[in-house]
Amino acid sequence: IKFLQVMQKHGYIGDLEMIDDHRAGKIVVDLVGRINKCGVISPRFDVCLGDIEQLASNILPSRQFGHLVFTTPYGIMDHEEAR
Repeated sequence: IKFLQVMQKHGYIGDLEMIDDHRAGKIVVDLVGRINKCGVISPRFDVCLGDIEQLASNILPSRQFGHLVFTTPYGIMDHEEAR
């Protein structure tokens, strides 16, 4: 759910609605049509704080376009917050 909240904060998705079906639960996501591509980097690897900019320039197509989402000890955040 934290990943979806980061996507919502940047305007890629709309409202989130959690449905409790007394099993695993479901999340209804309102898509706004701004997502072109969403992927995962596998396998996971460690990134130092100084290497975030280099990683972002290698992976993202442009400086003003796209977001990397990191899992840190301080929570899930995008690459701009992690700096």
